[in-house]
Amino acid sequence: MKKRDRQHMIKQLISKESIRNQAEFVKLLDEVGVKVTQATVSRDIKEMRLVKVPAQSGGYQYSLPHEKKINIEKKLTQALGDAFVSMAVQDKNLLLKVLPGNGPVVGALIEKMNFTEVFGTLCDDNTILVICTSDKSALQLRDKLNQIVVK
Repeated sequence: MKKRDRQHMIKQLISKESIRNQAEFVKLLDEVGVKVTQATVSRDIKEMRLVKVPAQSGGYQYSLPHEKKINIEKKLTQALGDAFVSMAVQDKNLLLKVLPGNGPVVGALIEKMNFTEVFGTLCDDNTILVICTSDKSALQLRDKLNQIVVK
């Protein structure tokens, strides 16, 4: 598995589980078929700038840096505000049209937002194809992006 895919999996695990230490990451990744060592997880944690925050049940758990997501959302809001042209949904696919030169930037920001609805994106100069996890998730993402465009 590529590092990018593994780190995406780690982000998904953090959003679903309360992970308290690196050994739990290794165990959870192993359960989904990703074989890693604690050293690899340690490097991923450092590179992803994961932080430990107080857990509801006491102790601490890993989390994505909160401020980073706010900055990404702000950048996405600005990029869509400046470049948005249109948006359409068909089945699991969401097609965004933006002004020329903005496709790669908007696509990258959508990826960085780690929307649970997104399976992946394909971008060119003025078009972003967002492949969602289901037909319903495509509609949900459309609604989220519409709220961002309106801001």
